[in-house]
Order: sequence, then structure tokens, then C-alpha cells
Amino acid sequence: QVQLEESGGGLVQAGGSLRLSCSFSGGVFSEYVMGWFREAPGKEREFVVSLRRTGDGIWYGPTMKRRFTASRDNAKNTVTLQMNNLRPEDSGIYYCAASITSRYTTGEDRLYDYWGRGTQVTVSS
Repeated sequence: QVQLEESGGGLVQAGGSLRLSCSFSGGVFSEYVMGWFREAPGKEREFVVSLRRTGDGIWYGPTMKRRFTASRDNAKNTVTLQMNNLRPEDSGIYYCAASITSRYTTGEDRLYDYWGRGTQVTVSS
């Protein structure tokens, strides 16, 4: 059974940075498209980034690309999300997700088969 575990969340002031990590176990990591999503209170789940199996294709949500950088290490079964110049509206629970269903990067959360428990990110103004 695939398991995902996020880490690296916390409290940061606006303009600061955080680096999230997701560790993958229980499957062949390189067979999965990986993604990050976030949820804020009272808002729908929002797509952050999706990474192709090989890591050479990365697709960001519309408001993230200039500030967020994602990568994956298929040797270490990890995905990281470097978030810079954080804003209060970036606050929320950040979830790592894995898709065996999709062959390509996708922002459709319904196509992700496994989810982590999430890590809280809070950006103060």
C-alpha cells in the first residue's frame, strides 16, 4: 500500500520561505505522477503543482509558478516543494498526492490515487 508523508510545514512571516517534503513508500515511485494540492478554510482544494514520472515535466498552478519550485528525486522517493515570497493567502494544509492513473501531469485531484495527511502552512501578515 502506497503511503505518503509530508513534512516541513510551519509558521512563517509574509515574504518568507518554506520547503515542504513528501516521502513515498509502498510502491515504485517512478511509476507515479506526483502532485501537491492545498486547502484553506472555506475554500476548495487548489492545485499547486504536478510532476511527471521522470521529473522532467512540471506543471504549476497559475499563481505558483513564479514563487514555487517543485522537484522529485526518484532515487530517494521524495518530492519537494520550495515556496518563496509567501503570502497570507498561501496559508492552508498542503497535501502530497500520487497518481498511477494518470500518465501525464495533471491538476485534477480526482486522478490522484493516494494522499498524504497534509502539513499545515501558516503565513502571517
